[in-house]
Amino acid sequence: APSPAASLGLTRRETEVLALIAEGRTNRQIGETLFIAEKTASVHVSRILAKLGVTGRGEAAAIAHRLGLDKQ
Repeated sequence: APSPAASLGLTRRETEVLALIAEGRTNRQIGETLFIAEKTASVHVSRILAKLGVTGRGEAAAIAHRLGLDKQ
C-alpha cells in the first residue's frame, strides 16, 4: 500500500522536503540538509505546494503534521 504522502502524488524526495518544511526550514536550510542547491529546494517546494493544492508553507506544514511526517 502506498504511503499517505505517495497517495498525494509526492515523491520520496518531496516527502523529505515536506518534512523539513514542517520543521520551519528555509530553502537554503533544506538544500544544506539534503545536499542540494537552494534553487533545487525551491523547485521541490513549489511542486509540493502545487500537488497539495495549497498556497503557502504553513498549509503544507499542517498537512505534513496530519500525515505524521514531523514524527519521522
